[in-house]
Amino acid sequence: MQGGIRVFVTGGTFDKEYNKITGELYFKDSHVLRVLELGRCRLEINVRTLMMIDSRSMTDEDRAVIAKNCRSAVEERIVVTHGTDTMVETAKVLAREVQEKTIVLTGAMTPYTFGSSDGLFNMGSALAFVQALPHGVYIAMNGRYFDWNNVKKNKKTGEFEEVEG
Repeated sequence: MQGGIRVFVTGGTFDKEYNKITGELYFKDSHVLRVLELGRCRLEINVRTLMMIDSRSMTDEDRAVIAKNCRSAVEERIVVTHGTDTMVETAKVLAREVQEKTIVLTGAMTPYTFGSSDGLFNMGSALAFVQALPHGVYIAMNGRYFDWNNVKKNKKTGEFEEVEG
């Protein structure tokens, strides 16, 4: 196994900023490095921003960029920060196109800049899961991990859950 963990940033609520004048959310810079610093992370991590977009705007071409970067990363353990609305769709592409790596997608329901984001906990969980799980693609939210093909976002509760049946 190649050492370290690669983190790919793609945007999502985790990295959104709040415009106090217009009330709109927008992207400026990723907060991943600050989150790792606040968490006193001592892992060998290489962070790279691929894009800063809302996952509802993510295209097949964007997902191809994520998959290509995961395939070409020297690290076998990868965390992808991602918007929660289409995280499962991206996980499906990664499962199809990237082999022999452990990939964990994570995100947040509340932006980091709000001061009460679940993103910090989700990032910590994703980093733990990516070290412990075998090769495959997973989603880590709310302290749980899910196989990519057995999870959905419950839009009523704002939580991820296993698919019934």
